[in-house]
Amino acid sequence: MITVHDIDRLGAEAEQAIRAAGDPKALEEVRRLYLGRKGKLPELFRQVPSLAPVERARVGDQLNQIRSRLEGAIETRAAELSETTSTTALAAEAIDVTLPGRRRLLGREHVLTRTLQEVERIFHGMGFEIVEGPEIETEEFNFERLNIPRDHPARDAQDSFYITDEVLLRTQTTAVDARVMIGRTPPMRILTTGRCYRRDAPDWKRMPVFHQVDGFMVGEHITLANLKGVLVSFARQLFGPETKTKFVPGYFPFTEPSAELYVYFNNQWMELGGSGMFHPRVLEYAGIDPQRYTAFAFGLGIDRQVMVRYGIPDIRMLWDNDLRVLEQF
Repeated sequence: MITVHDIDRLGAEAEQAIRAAGDPKALEEVRRLYLGRKGKLPELFRQVPSLAPVERARVGDQLNQIRSRLEGAIETRAAELSETTSTTALAAEAIDVTLPGRRRLLGREHVLTRTLQEVERIFHGMGFEIVEGPEIETEEFNFERLNIPRDHPARDAQDSFYITDEVLLRTQTTAVDARVMIGRTPPMRILTTGRCYRRDAPDWKRMPVFHQVDGFMVGEHITLANLKGVLVSFARQLFGPETKTKFVPGYFPFTEPSAELYVYFNNQWMELGGSGMFHPRVLEYAGIDPQRYTAFAFGLGIDRQVMVRYGIPDIRMLWDNDLRVLEQF
């Protein structure tokens, strides 16, 4: 039988539990325990019909009062917990504006990129037009139009990455020369830079991917003297006005005669690359009359020059993205 004492004791117990709830989840558990469908207060409501008629109204009224009081207490406690949670979250997210600022680290261009841009600037100053060409090339432009037919032994020195039987990753930026000359009328001065690919085993001085700058000049009465003047001027602008240069005889299928350019830098002779007068057949392939026009061409590797210029002992360090290396430049 329900008594007034039972109802008062339940109300006091519930109010204490509400005050003790430390977070919204605990408060919800208290609400379900006392006011939920199977809670303690609804259980008392279910006993009211068994009371004597004279007691039903009095006990029912008292239970309704307890329910209203508990619902109000839960609502108040929920507001308190919400405010506390918000204050705690704000405190955790607060920024101490009195702390010194943190300097934002800025990136910079890679030393290879900077060197390529510097090379382009030097040749642009000598009147060369900067062009780009595809890195995926056909055998026709990568070899055949450069006087390197299918059975030529020079192909063995350029072990290539083939995509199909006729398409490969370019082994030299000279392939762009063969493309650019088609449909143009001399005189012209062209320079191209970019990545080239050969199946070289990586070691301290070679990688399967390397960077090259290639240029040529076509016109009437172009001679080796013009070639030497351009390359010597370039070397002195890149390495310094006192830079010593020398030309050593070489061989390239698409130039005749051919020479390798060396500069004396950091107490050693360093090969910059190959050069020479375009073979007449290369001009014929491009529709240019070799009886009227002559042309010189050059191809300079960049990666090794960066190594020597900046004292980098291993070419692989240019690809490692090691901040101890990159932050020096």
